[in-house]
Amino acid sequence: MTKEKVLIVEDDKNIAKLVKYNLDKAGFETSVAKNGEEALSLIDKEEIHLVILDIMLPGMDGFEVCKEMKKDDRFKAIPIIMLTAKGEETDRVVGFELGADDYVVKPFSPRELALRVKAILKRKRPSEETQDIISIDKLKIDIPRHKVTVNKKEIKLTLMEFNLLLTLVQRRGRVQTREKLLDDVWNIDSEVTTRTIDTHVKQVRHKLGKAGKLIETVRGLGYRFTDKE
Repeated sequence: MTKEKVLIVEDDKNIAKLVKYNLDKAGFETSVAKNGEEALSLIDKEEIHLVILDIMLPGMDGFEVCKEMKKDDRFKAIPIIMLTAKGEETDRVVGFELGADDYVVKPFSPRELALRVKAILKRKRPSEETQDIISIDKLKIDIPRHKVTVNKKEIKLTLMEFNLLLTLVQRRGRVQTREKLLDDVWNIDSEVTTRTIDTHVKQVRHKLGKAGKLIETVRGLGYRFTDKE
């Protein structure tokens, strides 16, 4: 099963290294950003499940990063833990008002932080949509009936094509690597290669007609479903 990925946004190398070590040990995959701009760039390129965000960053501070994430439909559902030396009540209030999920004051217990990460991610699961019917423009997916229509015309998809489309739609706006899709759609044990992903995406696009343009190729990474044609 693919590990959940945590982004650590911290300009203090020692603290970043300590947090990374403990989260890696707890079974997470981690990335580190030294400032707000780098953090937003990584969030745009990678699938991040949770962000540990320092407030006192060079340039764009943590509050501004949080604000930018929460106003973007693609990233606003990503949970944020504020990690900072500021423990004043006003700072905590600002963080929560901006949409932070938790607040940890330095010095902190790395084990406690890892437990908080686990608790938040468990509470957020499943982060993907759970409604029975998803409608995007002219595309409609009826999950219980395994039925896809475009302009009210039914599109015949194989089981794998349906699962691939549904996975991309539920994670729309976020890049899905071929390896990630291979794990989640075909399962790790399946005897398929990443080229199989390309073939199936091509078939789904063809069957969807003009709506197939909603599936974007992200060069060197994988695929992303977008809301806009």
